[in-house]
Amino acid sequence: MATADTEDFQEAGRKLFAQPCDFIWGATDAAQLPPAGPPEIAFAGRSNVGKSSLLNALTGRKTLARTSNTPGRTQALNFFALGAPVRLRLVDMPGYGYAATAKKTIAAWTRLMQDYLRGRAALKRVFVLVDGRHGLKPIDIEMFEKLDKAAVSYQVVLTKADAVNASARELRIAETVAAIAKHPAAFPEVIFTSAESGDGIGDLRTAIARLLAEHSL
Repeated sequence: MATADTEDFQEAGRKLFAQPCDFIWGATDAAQLPPAGPPEIAFAGRSNVGKSSLLNALTGRKTLARTSNTPGRTQALNFFALGAPVRLRLVDMPGYGYAATAKKTIAAWTRLMQDYLRGRAALKRVFVLVDGRHGLKPIDIEMFEKLDKAAVSYQVVLTKADAVNASARELRIAETVAAIAKHPAAFPEVIFTSAESGDGIGDLRTAIARLLAEHSL
């Protein structure tokens, strides 16, 4: 049963993501990053993990972030402003791990992400999306290590819950919690979501509302 405290954050999360949300900025290198402003949360994950679909579900919109069956379509840091006045910026990071992408492009994306993560005071947490059907892969662990090194708080969000049965979900969550316990910058709670069914979307909104409250933002 949800406590009164949790219920407050659930409602705060619902209200937060019921507000206007619009694309405001795209950056393909560090020099193009927007000036300091509202707090930011970023979304990272392997290509084709369902990042754009999750952002659309989170904000209750169908076309906020462009979805595609072709991995690697997000080639910039895309910034979205949430709220009127703006309460939060959502940052869609380029997907990682797409083998067909040119090495030169991958190197540029990697530099961009590292430049963004390094010393970005407005960045409060990175939500690392992991395909819930398959669990953590070595490249996800590499991302964790980058975030640990940058001392950036991050939280794992499992995706595609609609394709995983209940018992397998529990096992996947347990496996993930055990793995992130080894990483100092990882937030200990894991959220299982589905952009298709809406499972876990409310939990993610609640977690973000709680994060904002903890930072008094």
